[in-house]
Amino acid sequence: MRLLPAMVVALMLAACAGPQGGPRNRPLAANPSGFIAAEIAFARLAQEKGQWTAFRETAHPDAVMFVPERVRARDWLKAQTDPAEAVKWQPHAVYVSCDGNAAATTGAWQKGTANGYFTTVWLRDPRSGKTEWILDHGDGLASPRPAPEFIASKQAACGSRPAVPIEAGGEGEDMAVGLAPDQTLSWTSTVRADRSRRVTVRLWDGKDMAVVIDDRVAAPKQP
Repeated sequence: MRLLPAMVVALMLAACAGPQGGPRNRPLAANPSGFIAAEIAFARLAQEKGQWTAFRETAHPDAVMFVPERVRARDWLKAQTDPAEAVKWQPHAVYVSCDGNAAATTGAWQKGTANGYFTTVWLRDPRSGKTEWILDHGDGLASPRPAPEFIASKQAACGSRPAVPIEAGGEGEDMAVGLAPDQTLSWTSTVRADRSRRVTVRLWDGKDMAVVIDDRVAAPKQP
């Protein structure tokens, strides 16, 4: 696992911005810091142009969100108006596939006096370098996640290709499994009948698909 100083990442983002369309459209190769730059640019766009505008402009055609049911992001976002105050967020860690074409970022968000965490899954087009999010979710926290001194970074092992895991949801569950093109990073999202959910991200370590993110969101309180 590598550690990226937050200030270095911020400076890298500023250096990358330019006529090519910013870090979301730059070739990343197997570059974990590029996904951190994309997440920072996403957060900055929310402050500059509006929260849901930023989500619309960076969403993959197949992107999903949870409201708390699973929804197709582009369809749901069409009807959303930007709030007066956009949520703010900062990445704390990034997990990247061996080939650098998929990653998951996770970190903290704030809005007014509220705090929480988020996880975003990203896909990069290896031909154009365009990077878009394909899954986004989060939840509130009673206490904010402390900001780390360094942004943690871990890349999947290369060489052998793992077997594709077979998973099935339980009765009444809405379950979906996503897989990086090289099969070294996967993400599973499950929404239960009570609208609780779980998002799990796994990374190939050379022997197993090891769990690196395991987010569990409780069912919403009944009025």
